[in-house]
This record gives sequence, C-alpha cells and structure tokens, in this order.
Amino acid sequence: MTTNPTPPARAGRREWTALGVLMLPLLLVSMDVSVLYFAIPAISADLEPSATQQLWIFDIYGFVLAGLLMTMGSLGDRIGRRRLLLFGAAAFGTASLVAAYANSAETLIAARAVLGIGGATLMPSTMALVRTMFTDPAQRTKAIGVWSGVMTAGIALGSVMSGVLVEHFWWGSVFLVNLPAMALLLILGPFLLPESRNPRPGRFDLLSVPLSMAAVLPVIYGLKELASQGWDVRYAMSVTAGLLFAALFVHRQRTAVSPLISPELFRARGFTPAVVLNLVAAFGMMGSAYFTTQYIQSVLDMGPLEAALWSLLPSVPIGLAAVAGAQLVQRGVPRAYVVGGGFAVTACGYVLLALAGTDSLWLLLAACAVLACGVVAVMSQVADLALSAAPVEKAGTASSLLETGTEFGGALSMAFLGSIGTAVYRHEIPASAPAPAHETLGGALAVADRLPGRAGDALATAAREAFTSGMHAAAITSAVLLVGAAVAATVTLRRIPVQHNAGRADQLSPSGV
Repeated sequence: MTTNPTPPARAGRREWTALGVLMLPLLLVSMDVSVLYFAIPAISADLEPSATQQLWIFDIYGFVLAGLLMTMGSLGDRIGRRRLLLFGAAAFGTASLVAAYANSAETLIAARAVLGIGGATLMPSTMALVRTMFTDPAQRTKAIGVWSGVMTAGIALGSVMSGVLVEHFWWGSVFLVNLPAMALLLILGPFLLPESRNPRPGRFDLLSVPLSMAAVLPVIYGLKELASQGWDVRYAMSVTAGLLFAALFVHRQRTAVSPLISPELFRARGFTPAVVLNLVAAFGMMGSAYFTTQYIQSVLDMGPLEAALWSLLPSVPIGLAAVAGAQLVQRGVPRAYVVGGGFAVTACGYVLLALAGTDSLWLLLAACAVLACGVVAVMSQVADLALSAAPVEKAGTASSLLETGTEFGGALSMAFLGSIGTAVYRHEIPASAPAPAHETLGGALAVADRLPGRAGDALATAAREAFTSGMHAAAITSAVLLVGAAVAATVTLRRIPVQHNAGRADQLSPSGV
C-alpha cells in the first residue's frame, strides 16, 4: 500500500509579511548600484577626490559585492541565513551612516567597500529565506517573481532618488535613506524570519574564498573597462587572469573535501540551465541600459535629472511582468514556453530599439518597457527553477551563483555590445572630424560646443546619428542572440519537469535542523 506524500505547507500572513520586510533591504542594495549617478559631482566638489579616488568611490561597491557573493551564500548556509542577513543589515546601516558623513575620499571609499560586504550578505540571504519560507511551489513562484521585480526596479529607482535627494538636500542623504529600512529589518527580522541552515555543512574552505574573488573581480573589472575605455591589452590580460583563477577555483571545488560551491548543485536537474539562462537574461537587461542612458542624455540632450525621471517610466510594468509569468506557469503553461516567450519579448524590445531615430523618445521608452518585462519574466522563472532544483540546505549557495551570473552577464553585455556600438560609431563619424570626436559621443559634443555656428551643429548632428547607428547595430545583434536564447530555452527546459519538492530538505523544520 502506497501513501501520498504530505503536501508542502502553505505560507500564511506571517510569511507574506516577512517577505515585505525582506524586500526593503533588497530594494536598497540594488539601488546602491546606481545611487551615486547624480551625487558624484557634489561629492567631488566637497571631498575633492583625485580621478582615481572618484572611480573607486563609484566602483568599489559593485566590485566587492560581486567578489563576495559566492562566499557569503555559502557562509549563510553554514551559520544561518537569518543570522547572516541581520549581520549584513547592521553592517550596511553602519556603513551608510559613515558614508553619509564622510569627510574624506578615503573614508567614503572604505564605507562603500563595507556597503559592498553588507550587500553581498543581504542578496543571497533574502532569496534563500524566500526558498525556506515558501515551500509550496505556486506560492514560491509568486514570491520569487516579487523578488525579481523589486531587484530590477531598485536599479532604475536608485539614480532617480539620487537626483531628487541631491537636488533638495546634500549628497550624504543618498546614504541616510538606508537607515530606516535596515533598522526595521533588525527589529522585525528576529520575530518574522525563520532561521535556516545546512544541518551538515562541513568545514568552511578558506582557500576557496580568495580563489573565488580572484576569479570574479579581474573578469568583471576587465570587461567593464573594455566597455568604457575600449580595447587595451591590460584589460584583456585582466580578463585572462580571472579566467585562469576561475579554472583553479573549479578544480578546487571538484577536489576539496568540503568545497565552497558543491559540484552536486550542478548535477541537480535544471540547475545548470537556470544559471546559464539567468546570465543570458542579465546580458539582455544591461545591454540596453548602456545605450539608452547615453541616448536620452546626449542624443536627446536632456539634463541628468530629467533623463533619470524619463528612464524610470519603463520600470512601471516590471512587477506586472513577473506576476504574469508566475500566473501562466500556475495555470499550466509549461515553464519552457514562458521562459522562451520572455526571451522572445526581450528580442522584440531590441527590435523596437533598432527602429529609434535621433528624436524617438517614446519609441525608446516603449522598447525599454517591452525589454524589461521580458527580462524579468525570464529571471523570475529561472530563479524559481534553480531554487526548486537545489536542496533547500544549499539555497544560499544556489542564490549566490545566480546573482554572480547576473554580474557576469551584465559586464559581458556592456563589453560586447559596447564594442559593437563603438566600432560602428567610429566608422560612421566623418573622417574630417577632430580626433576627440572619433572616440566617444561625449567627446564629439564637447568639441562641437567649441566650434562656431554651423560647423558645431553639423558635428553634433553627425555624432548623434553615428551613435544611434551604433545602438541599432548592437540592438540587432542582441535581438538575434535572444531569439537563439528563446529557442534554446524552450528546447532545454521542455525536458525538465517542474519539481514540486527538492529532496528531503523540504521536510526539515523551519530552523533547518
């Protein structure tokens, strides 16, 4: 006689309230990626950093965050995700206070580094706790859809909030907004959030920590610099060095008794495709941002705050896209078709982008909205697939791998598509234009401002048209790649059934022990 397995417990009001509390730090961590966009000029005037210090003020947060994600995800599985989350919230809040009142560039750089450490603890912990609290597949799909929508919207919201706060207060206010949310998390977290961890974590592999950072940081740094500065052997060597360390890191994980990232995760059916498809979705998301921000400011000639406010408009339907994707899966539409359709929608967004002229604001905004909806639908579904495939005791590690893939996908997109756009721009700009005009659109516009009358107007018009042509080429390339991703996702995921339980770990108590 066989017995039916006990269905997973459904989440109640307590869990949904806890999800709302978790979304606050997630929103702020994602906002901090872009919150300095409009604060940098005020910071430069006040602290007078050198050019190198200014770059570190801006970039150190993202570099530390990306470098520590895998470490913190694995650490949370060992010591407890709630414990790590609360530690990260305390560090994030303290660093925010120090950054707000920093009186030197060195202090601000150090505070931003600690913010990156805090962010690296918060992001995988929030997703892992969602996996723990929502064991019912339908509810988990909805919760992860909310998670994905909040994270994506936070990046768009950060630059706008930065502009508004700097306009009415002082630059330190962009950090002080973090404090109420972190305080709320520290107060309510111990009561609302369950503790969960791996009951048999093994020893923590300290050697893997520097290896993981040596693998991640040089690659992301090199790709970002190639995108912004163009080809340089130093940046290519940085990427190559990172890939060599990545090979050593993988070897360490395959041979260590207690690895930082268990190879068993990649043997779980559906996990590896989910991580790869998440990276491709991040590629699609960040590629458009590289061009659209410059287009709105330099082609349409908008001020920074006005450009940021217009840029916020396409993020309005993002939350609806994540929920719609979850509803389709729950109503019986195969996840393969939802993910494949999401990539197809993203490709359509790039097609619209390829149709934008030098004065097509509304078409550009429509393209960005369509593109963002497709990306969020994909990312929410593949995140759900990855977390469903992974044992719940390894949820933190699984989450950190997804988020590290997002960082890689974004950096790769900016380098690859940026190179295409730059090559087309340099080909289209008139050969008679001054040398600075051949490098970037910003350089061309700066030269045009110094030229008299029609000569300046002609150069500015030619540069804007050349940039738009470069954007078109990158958009068409992206559309083709994403159509390929749509086909690959549909074929691959059709072979993977939806997993309603991820092994015995779902039957653990809320504490995970």
